[in-house]
Parts: sequence; structure tokens; C-alpha cells
Amino acid sequence: MTEAWDPEVPMGDRRGRFPVALTVLTLLAMALLIGLGAWQLQRMYWKRDVLARIAALEAAPARPVGAVLARRAAGADVDFTRVTIACPGLARAPFVELYGLREGQAGSRLISACPVTGAGPYRTVLVDRGFVGDTISARPPVDAADAAPVTIVGVLRSPEAASVVTPPNRARQFFSRDVAAMAKALGAPAPAPVFLLAETSSNPEWAGLVAAPLPATISNRHLEYALTWFGLAAALAGVYAAVLLKRRKG
Repeated sequence: MTEAWDPEVPMGDRRGRFPVALTVLTLLAMALLIGLGAWQLQRMYWKRDVLARIAALEAAPARPVGAVLARRAAGADVDFTRVTIACPGLARAPFVELYGLREGQAGSRLISACPVTGAGPYRTVLVDRGFVGDTISARPPVDAADAAPVTIVGVLRSPEAASVVTPPNRARQFFSRDVAAMAKALGAPAPAPVFLLAETSSNPEWAGLVAAPLPATISNRHLEYALTWFGLAAALAGVYAAVLLKRRKG
């Protein structure tokens, strides 16, 4: 039978009875839980900024894309900037497909290249023309010789990095917004490091292509997630304290 932990016994006599391993594991677990809570708080403030930018888009005038991209080349943050551009032949331009989801439906987003002027070192920008659901097998016609200009209003967005679970990209089927690889597949020189997500349709006569620059709804539940992680850390601390108290009472 284990002898009770007597607080009057010198430390040297009770050193082996103190739960060193349990203490180390508890501290590591609490550090992890608190770290996750702090990370969720950071995400909460980031999401608030995103939502504020999206709200500002509702009244923001569209600016010429060349001048905005020139500011991007100088180091400015142009995320969520509304721009306009006239793209020669965009309605029949070659495209690559990017896997995507819209309102719970799987499909592809069609990405084409558009030449730009006055954009500093950039000569092209990749245009996300919109979403086509998997239930639609047809695609807009492609005719590289068509140069009829199509004026697009859209939102500039920086691409998110692929995660460890993102499938590898293929020749013309992409699963992440890899600007360099898409531009190479489209033969687009000196692409800007952002995407132009179209608000207006490049093919208004083709209903299967839906311009969808932003999700319909963006939730911000990160405070709830943070409180969950902090609550788990507090519960773990309570359990650890209870174990120590029980050992002390024997």
C-alpha cells in the first residue's frame, strides 16, 4: 500500500513520491491548450479585419487595376481592393481549372490570364472568371484568336498557401492557387502575385459560369473556439490539482 504524502517529511524523503512525470505532461498539455486558445484569438482579430474589408467593398469604387498592382509591386497591401480592367478576348480565353466549393457544391473555378499595363513589373494578372458546378460538363468556348475586349470588375485577393492535405496540382487541373504554375500553363508572362476574382461575368450568355468572388457568408466563431481551448486548460489544471490533493491526503 502506498504511503500517504506527509508535507512534514523533508523534501529529500518525499522526492520520489511527487508526480514528476504527471506534472511535466500536464504542463505540456496546458501549454498546448493555451497556445491553441491564443492562436484562435489571433484568428478572431484577423477574421474581423477580413469582414471589415468585405463590408467596405460594398461601397468601394472600382479602381484601374494597373495602378493598384503598381502599388502592390511597391509593397502595399491590396487584398480586397475592387478593381476594373478590360481584358481582350476574355470570353473565349484559354483557362485552367481550380477545384472549389460554393455553397456546399463541388466544382471548378475557371482561371484565365489578362494582360495589364501600368502595373510596374507585372504584365499579366490571373482572372478567376467564376465557378462551374460538377453537374455541368460543358465549358465556355475557347478561341485564342478572339480579341474582343471584356470589361471586368472584381476583387484582388492574395492566394492562400496549399496545406499538407491539398492534392498535388496537375497540368490544367489545380487544387491550390499556384500563380506561377497557372501562369506557366496559360503562357502568361510576368504575372502579378494576386488573383482578380470577377464580380461581373466574362460570359453573360453562359449561365453555367457564376461569378463568385467571395463566399456568401463568412462566420467568425474563433472566440468560441478560443474559450473552448482555455476552458479545457482550466479543467486540466483542476484535475491536476485534485490529483495532488488526493495524493497529499493519502
